[in-house]
Amino acid sequence: MNRKISSLFFAFLFVLLSGFATAQDTSEGEMPAEKIEHKEGFNATEMIMEHIGDSNEWHLWTTKDDSGEEHHVSIPLPVIIKDNEGWHTFLSKDIAHGHEHDGYTLEHGQVVSTKGIQKATLFALISGKQKSNEVFFDLSITKNTASMLLSVIFMAVVFMGMARGYKKSQLPKGIGKVMEPVIVFIRDEVAIPNIGSVKYKRYMPYLLTAFFFIWFNNLFGLIPFFPGGANLTGNIAVTAVLAIITLLITLFSANKDYWKHIFMPPVPILLYPIMVPIEIIGVFTKPFALMMRLFANVTAGHIMILAIISLIFIFKTPYLGFASVPLALFVSVLELLVAALQAYIFTVLSALFIGIAVAEHEHEHGHHDEHSAAH
Repeated sequence: MNRKISSLFFAFLFVLLSGFATAQDTSEGEMPAEKIEHKEGFNATEMIMEHIGDSNEWHLWTTKDDSGEEHHVSIPLPVIIKDNEGWHTFLSKDIAHGHEHDGYTLEHGQVVSTKGIQKATLFALISGKQKSNEVFFDLSITKNTASMLLSVIFMAVVFMGMARGYKKSQLPKGIGKVMEPVIVFIRDEVAIPNIGSVKYKRYMPYLLTAFFFIWFNNLFGLIPFFPGGANLTGNIAVTAVLAIITLLITLFSANKDYWKHIFMPPVPILLYPIMVPIEIIGVFTKPFALMMRLFANVTAGHIMILAIISLIFIFKTPYLGFASVPLALFVSVLELLVAALQAYIFTVLSALFIGIAVAEHEHEHGHHDEHSAAH
C-alpha cells in the first residue's frame, strides 16, 4: 500500500514538473527579451553553492523594500587576514554590501582583495602556483568555524551536565536517559566487536567524540536558521581532519603484526614489489574513503533539498510548491536518518581500522595455546 502511494506521488510530481517545464518552454518563445532576462535573475546553482559553502558572515534573511532593493540581515564574524602589510582584523560588516576596509571586501560572502592579490590555498602553495609573499592568508572565524565552536559548547554542556548527574545518582536523568542507550550501543555494538573486549576502553573517548560531533553537526546543518544551517560535516576540510585523526590513532596504535603484514605480507617474496606498495597505499585509502563518504553523503542531501525548493523560484509559480515542499520535507526526514547513519558508519569504520591495527594474529594464539599445552 505504501509503495503504491509513493509511486502515485512521484508519478504526480513527474507529470506536474513535465507540465510546468513544457509550459515554460512554450512561454519563453512568446516572452519579450527583457522579461526573459528578468526570469533568469534567479541562479539556482549560485544559491545552492552559497548555502553549502563556507562564508565570512552568517546570513539570516533578506528583505525587500518598496523599491525592490534587497537588504541582507547577517551576523558579522571576525575577519583575520595576514598579508605583506601585516595583520588585518575587523568584523565582516565593515566590508559587507560593497564596502572596503584595508583593501578587502566581501563578494558572495567570501573575503576578496581589492589590491589584486589572491587568497592563499594549500595546494597552490605546495605546487608552487602561489608564492607566500604574493597572497593573503585568511584565518577568519567563518560560518563553519563558528558553527563548530557552538556545537562544541553544546556538547560540553550536555555531557558535563550528564557527568554531574552521575555523581549524584547512577540512574540517568534528563537528557542522560536519551544519551546513555546511545553510548552503551557504541560500546557494545561498535567498539567491543571491532576492537576487542580487552583494548576497546582506550579508544572509547575518541569513538564517542567522533560519533556525537558528526551526529550533532549533521542535525544542526538541517536547521534552516541560526544557529543551524552551516554545512560543517559537508565541508571536506572538516571530514579530512576527522579522517586524519583516525589515521594517526590507527598508525600510533598499530602493533608489530600490523606493520609486518604491510611490509612482509604472507605471500612469496617475489611478489613483495607488488604487494608492499599495495599495502602501503591501502593504509591511506582507508581514511580517504572515510573523508569522501561523509563529505559526499552530507553534501548530496543538502543539494537535493535546495534543488527541490529551487524549482518554485525557477518556474515562478506557487502551484509547484504543492509538490516540491512535501518532497523537500520527505527528503528532510530521510536526512534525519542519514545524519545518525553517517555518524554511525564513520564510527564503525574508525573502530574497524583501529581493530585491524591492534589485532593479534591467530597463529600466535595457536602457538601460545600449543606452547601452554606442551607445558
